[in-house]
Amino acid sequence: MSVLYWLESIRNPFLDAVMQFFTFFGEELMFIVLALAVFWCVDKREGYYLLFVGFFGTILNQFLKLLCRIPRPWVKDPDFKPVNSALSGATGYSFPSGHTQNVTGTLGGIARWSKRTWLRVVCVAVLLLTSFSRMYLGVHTPLDVGVSLAIGVFLVFVFYPIVRKAAENPKYMAALLGVMVALSFAFVLYANLWAAPAQGAEALKNLREGQKNSYSLLGALLGFCVAYPLERRFIRFEEKAVWWVQILKVIGGLIGLLAIKEGLKLLFSAMGFTWLGTNAIRYFAVVLFAALVWPLVFPYLNRLSARRKTQ
Repeated sequence: MSVLYWLESIRNPFLDAVMQFFTFFGEELMFIVLALAVFWCVDKREGYYLLFVGFFGTILNQFLKLLCRIPRPWVKDPDFKPVNSALSGATGYSFPSGHTQNVTGTLGGIARWSKRTWLRVVCVAVLLLTSFSRMYLGVHTPLDVGVSLAIGVFLVFVFYPIVRKAAENPKYMAALLGVMVALSFAFVLYANLWAAPAQGAEALKNLREGQKNSYSLLGALLGFCVAYPLERRFIRFEEKAVWWVQILKVIGGLIGLLAIKEGLKLLFSAMGFTWLGTNAIRYFAVVLFAALVWPLVFPYLNRLSARRKTQ
C-alpha cells in the first residue's frame, strides 16, 4: 500500500486523464477490437493466437481471483482513495489484475508475432504504461499487476509455437480446443459449485462477477469449436483487402458484434431470464457472428473494390 499512497500523492488532473486513457487498453472491448481486426484484416493465424492467449489468460486470471479472494485496495484500507473515474472498470477481486492480463496478452502477443521493430516497441511501451496505470489509479497493488504481467508474458511465449503449429494442422487445433473447453468447463464448475461461499455484499458481488465470466468464456470457446472447422472448410475468407474495405470490415463487424451481444442481453432481461448462464449463449452467438457470418460479407466488399478499380 505504500506504493499506492505515494502514487496518490503525485496525482493531478492531467496525469489522471493520461492514465485513464492508457488503462482503456486493458478493457475487454479493446481486446475484442484488436484481436478481431487482426483476425479479419491481417492474419487469421495471428488472430487465433491472440484469442487463445486471451481465453486461457482470462480463465487463469478469474480462477486466481476466486481462489485468493484478495479485496481491492480501498476495501483493504478504507483510508485509501482511488481515482473515481477508474471504479467502473474495477470489478471483481483485486488479485491478479485483469486489465494487465488483457493488455499483456493482446499487445504482447502482437509484439511476439510481428517482425516490425517499431510495432514491437510501441506495443511493449503501451502495455507497460497500461499496467502502471492500474496502480496509479489506485485499483490494483504492485503484486496484482506484477503477477498478471508475469503470467501474460509467460502465456505469450508458451502459446506462440503451439498456435502456429495448430493453425496449420486441424488435429492439433482440435486438441488445443478440447483442452481449452475442458479447462473452461472446469472453471464453470469451480466458480458455480465449489468456490468458497461469499461473506458479505462485496464478496457476493465479486463471486457473481467470476461466475458470469466463467459462462462467458465457456460460450466463447464452444462457439470457436463450431466456427473453426466450418470457416476452414466452407468460408476460407481472405484477410487482405484495400484500406477502405479493411475499415468497413472492422467497423461493420464491431457494430454487428456489439448489437448481438447487447441485443441478446436486453432480450434476456425483457424476458425475465436472470440466470448467469445466458452469458454463455451471448458469447457463443458473438463468436459465430465474428468467425462465420460476418466474413461472408468480405467477398462482396472485395468485388465492390475491384469494380471501383475498373471504373
